[in-house]
Amino acid sequence: MDKLIFVYNADSGVWNAMKDWAHKIVSPETYACSLCALTYDNLGMRRPWREFIKELGYDVEFLHRDELAEQYGIKNERLPAAFILQNGKLKLWIKCEAMDALNSLDELQSLVTKKLAQEPI
Repeated sequence: MDKLIFVYNADSGVWNAMKDWAHKIVSPETYACSLCALTYDNLGMRRPWREFIKELGYDVEFLHRDELAEQYGIKNERLPAAFILQNGKLKLWIKCEAMDALNSLDELQSLVTKKLAQEPI
């Protein structure tokens, strides 16, 4: 099945989630995952992002960097990033540099909308 895959520059698991949560509070300017910072607050996924994803009409998956390595064998890609899975092949769709350049959730949503218009899956 074709889908969008957003990958966080963070590892999965409860302990890692707790460390990330604390890091975003104590020192948000040094937090390493711009995707996390834009799409999550201290209570979970931001509602506007959740609704945006739901309304896209595409299958969307969210992975952490260790899950990307585990499921797809990709270990050296700069993250955060977004990929498209088409015909069983994973293709880089939004590079880390583009993610890191975003300043707001609105900018991320605009980028995703623009990319889907240019390259629908």
